[in-house]
Amino acid sequence: MEEGYIYSATKQFEYYKTLGDKTFAQLNEHDLFWQYNEQSNSIAITVNHLWGNMMSRWTDFLNSDGEKEWRNRDLEFETIIKSREELLKKWVEGWQCLFSALESINEDNFDTKIFIRNQSHSIVEAVNRQMMHYAYHVGQIVYIGRMAKGKEWQSLSIPKGASKDFNKEKFSKGKHDGHFTDDIK
Repeated sequence: MEEGYIYSATKQFEYYKTLGDKTFAQLNEHDLFWQYNEQSNSIAITVNHLWGNMMSRWTDFLNSDGEKEWRNRDLEFETIIKSREELLKKWVEGWQCLFSALESINEDNFDTKIFIRNQSHSIVEAVNRQMMHYAYHVGQIVYIGRMAKGKEWQSLSIPKGASKDFNKEKFSKGKHDGHFTDDIK
């Protein structure tokens, strides 16, 4: 069960990372810093927050509290990132930290209690907490990207009006084993 859960969670995290990657590929540098208004976060601010959270939560995942003393969460919501290159570097670094931590989990340490802000979590609870948090923010990144591109946006899922064709193609293959992240749309 432990290996199956970690495998499934890893696939889900990879899927959300890919949604971000595909969004960034459609955007120019200006789009990454666009804000709807002063109270809104840009994609760059959201990435900076995700990076800070990932580095804090996943560094020394099995041994120390996920809210590190060195983290400055309030600063994550400031315009810190100044270029596409910096944004992509932080994006990759945060995800690498997460995937390395997931790779460190095995049947011998699966019952380890994980603390986040001094609150105890099972590994499943800690991973699920972060997965939902990251899905929330990646959804924001995609939506901001879609707003910035307007009619030029290339759908990351089933394009509007194409559901019947998508389902027809899926059902034409018959039942099979697969990973539900292969066609979440």
